[in-house]
Amino acid sequence: MSSELLVDLGEDPTTAQLGQLKLTTIEDQQWPADETTLSKSETDMSQRFDADSPHLSWDHPFYDIARHQIIEVAGDDNFGRKVIVFNACRMPPHHQLDHHKLLMYLKGTLDQYVESDYTLIYFHHGLTRENKPSLSWLRDAYREFDRKYKKNIKALYIVHPTMFIKTLLILFKPLISLKFGRKINYVSYLSELEDVVKCEQLIIPARVKEYDNKLRASLKSGAEPPVSPLHSPPLPNQVFGVPLAILKQRSSDEDPVPVVMRDTINFLSEQGLEIEGIFRRSANVTLVKETQLQYNSGATVNFREMEDVHLAAVILKTFLRELPEPLLTYQLYNDIVNFSSVPTDSQVEQLKTLMESLPEENNVSLRYLISFLAQVSANSEVNKMTNSNLAVVFGPNLLWGRDNAMSLSAIGPINNFTRILLDQQHLVFT
Repeated sequence: MSSELLVDLGEDPTTAQLGQLKLTTIEDQQWPADETTLSKSETDMSQRFDADSPHLSWDHPFYDIARHQIIEVAGDDNFGRKVIVFNACRMPPHHQLDHHKLLMYLKGTLDQYVESDYTLIYFHHGLTRENKPSLSWLRDAYREFDRKYKKNIKALYIVHPTMFIKTLLILFKPLISLKFGRKINYVSYLSELEDVVKCEQLIIPARVKEYDNKLRASLKSGAEPPVSPLHSPPLPNQVFGVPLAILKQRSSDEDPVPVVMRDTINFLSEQGLEIEGIFRRSANVTLVKETQLQYNSGATVNFREMEDVHLAAVILKTFLRELPEPLLTYQLYNDIVNFSSVPTDSQVEQLKTLMESLPEENNVSLRYLISFLAQVSANSEVNKMTNSNLAVVFGPNLLWGRDNAMSLSAIGPINNFTRILLDQQHLVFT
């Protein structure tokens, strides 16, 4: 993984300099395609989608973008930052894609997370002459993304970079600040992403996986790329990635609320309620891994000794996200995604019904979490974390599909449900 290309870039230009970017002398067709033209079968595959997957009606203004699943949200990375994925190979040919809408759709996704630290992963393989945006569009897109989008993006990973993308970044060199340039990393092989995010939570397109395998096979012996780390068998006292029912059985007092949730929430209730942007910042990845190892080894973790509010916040989110099944369970996925169709005057009763259908350990743990989040929201004038902001942070950590990734069209209903649950928690958990 490398980021050396852009570390010598200059400071941000003015708007006038943006407008001076000369594109008229460069014809788009002069750029070499990264790969051969898509065959008809491949083009058909790029347009195929599961009708049950997108949660936008056919007449929604972004339906024609969402159905391609170009943009996805894939939980948190190893640093506790939200992960946004862009798949170039899922972009259809120019005449079948409204690039302005695509840009607005991407902004709509990022708008939910730009106030928090986040990571962007771009799978470059699959960009061809047929689906490659024009240089003028790229210039206009850069204009659209002002400082609020760049401030909290902590890393941009370009997977399988080619000469085209490297040349393009050189062309845009005068427009990219030194600070942003240092956030750009080239990733040659999928296995390198394991340092950043668990690859199983990413829905990596089959074409990208096949291309990665070809790259590996083409290497000469002795030049093997890094391999994905083998998954170790669970430790005897492991708590991360373990079902709630098993954690309850292991507990000396059979408390249905896992120790990680109790430790983090108790500490945050004492020292985190007035911290601005709590749950929006990432934590030191080394400390996160060490803390997880302590829990998985059966050791006692004392957050009061570490005095790190953001570490506790990340550990709580990580624990929820690494559950084998989400706290709200797969069984309730469809009910939650379609909750917006429930009449307003019936929502509280429906929420009660859904909560009562959860297994005991899920119900009690959820009640414990929501009660704490209500305390956080009650201090929103200081910490800036309203119910809406908390829903954006916790929605994807409370529920996800069986494939782990979520497009903007899926995450919206989940966040909305979480917000309503927070708004009505005093009536639901009585």
